[in-house]
Amino acid sequence: MPRAMNAAGAPSGGQPGDVLVRLRSSLPSLQPAEQRVAQVVIGDPAASAHLSITGLAEKAATSVATVARFARKAGFDGYPELRIALAGAAAREDMLGVGGRQPPAELDESASLADVVSSIVHHETRALQETAEHLDLDAMQAAVDAIGTARRIDIFGVGASGGVATDLRAKLHRIGRIAFSWKEVHAASTAAALLGEGDVAIGISHSGATLDTVEPLTVARNAGATTVAVTNFAGSPLAEAADIVLTTAARETTFRSGATASRTAQLAVVDILFVAVARLDLAGSTSALSKTHDALSARRLSSSRAGAADGRSGS
Repeated sequence: MPRAMNAAGAPSGGQPGDVLVRLRSSLPSLQPAEQRVAQVVIGDPAASAHLSITGLAEKAATSVATVARFARKAGFDGYPELRIALAGAAAREDMLGVGGRQPPAELDESASLADVVSSIVHHETRALQETAEHLDLDAMQAAVDAIGTARRIDIFGVGASGGVATDLRAKLHRIGRIAFSWKEVHAASTAAALLGEGDVAIGISHSGATLDTVEPLTVARNAGATTVAVTNFAGSPLAEAADIVLTTAARETTFRSGATASRTAQLAVVDILFVAVARLDLAGSTSALSKTHDALSARRLSSSRAGAADGRSGS
């Protein structure tokens, strides 16, 4: 299933204000010198918008020609258009309470507990906002339609993404869908090899470069299954192995407080996917959820029993 892409490797049709999200998404596909330019403008779009092409080249320790090439890869006719887009993006972030009021990007030993709270909440909130703003609804609908008619759904993910894969599998299972999640590459690749036309395989990876996720998704695609990628980078190897790409828009940091943001964004995407699939057969999904809820209700303590247990344990 072909996907329309712009020069920056993001879905086409974006608005000028999308520039920062597009640039973050395109990072893996850029050359090292171009990545330095991207990091400068992503890190401080307001200041970058005021730099001449020579000034930005010096700040990124590269050449004017590289900056010009970077601007074209970002989807602009030239550097002046990129500067205008950066100014607009900076103004928008200020309006949303980002910009100069952004909490510390890195959480080292000097960070206070208040810094930790503000940084985590900031990154997770922005990940949700930007993921919602830039989610390709046509791609989401295609994924929903494929899952809605699938014989079975296999979901691949490792690490933090493995938890998201397990969450999606459990949700789909609760509405009667035949779904499996795999965190170990040998088991994942074995399962993928047995898929075929009418099946759906979903790979979840923030970077889109995790071999243990890319490999089974590729196997599933070669076997004839419809493949779906959930990733932050539209130009990543995982996206290349997918028929349908659902992109998140989380901001990672060196200390990886952003790693929580990437997981939050992934969970939002799979929750949207789950609810949309459930709505395809609302009566059947509601009945299935009710049955699974009742099956577990006997395992829950009543309020009085829970209170007594807390009293006995001293908690």
